[in-house]
Amino acid sequence: MKSNTLLKALLITAIGFGFGGLVNAQNAKVGGVQIENAYTRATVPGQQVAGGFMKIENKGAADQLVSASSPVAGEVQLHEMAMDGNVMKMRQVKDIAVPAGGAVELKPGGLHLMFMNIKAPLTAGETVPVKLKFAKAGEVEVKMPVNAMGNPGAGHGGAMKH
Repeated sequence: MKSNTLLKALLITAIGFGFGGLVNAQNAKVGGVQIENAYTRATVPGQQVAGGFMKIENKGAADQLVSASSPVAGEVQLHEMAMDGNVMKMRQVKDIAVPAGGAVELKPGGLHLMFMNIKAPLTAGETVPVKLKFAKAGEVEVKMPVNAMGNPGAGHGGAMKH
C-alpha cells in the first residue's frame, strides 16, 4: 500500500521534527524579505519526505510565500502542523503570510516546507538549494544546510529505519 508507506514516512518526519538544532543556518534576502536560519534535516534511505525550516523577516509591505522548489525533491509544499482537538494534524496550505514589518517562523510543529518525493537521502553536512517565491518580493534561492537527525541515543533519533 503506497499510501500506508507515505503515511509512515510522514509520521517519521513529524517525529523527527522534535530533534536537531540550528547548525550552520543559511541567510538570504530579496527585496524587503530576509531569510534567516534556514535548514533541513538528514533523512534515512527510503524516507521520501523532509521538513524545511527558517525565519522570514519582512521590512516591507505585507507579502506571502506562495511556493518553493528544490532539485532534491519531486515537489516542495507549504505545510502547517496544528492541533485539532487532541490530534496533531499536518496539512498543505496555499501560502504563508509574511506581515509588513514583522516575521513568520517556519519551525518544527508549526508552519514549514515539506520536501516530497526526495530523490536521494539528505546527508548531514551537505546543503540543499531551495527556491522560494514571494507574491511581491519575488524569488530567492536559499542554500539550506542539512543537519543531523539528532542524538540517536535520545528517543527515536536515527534508529527508526522502517
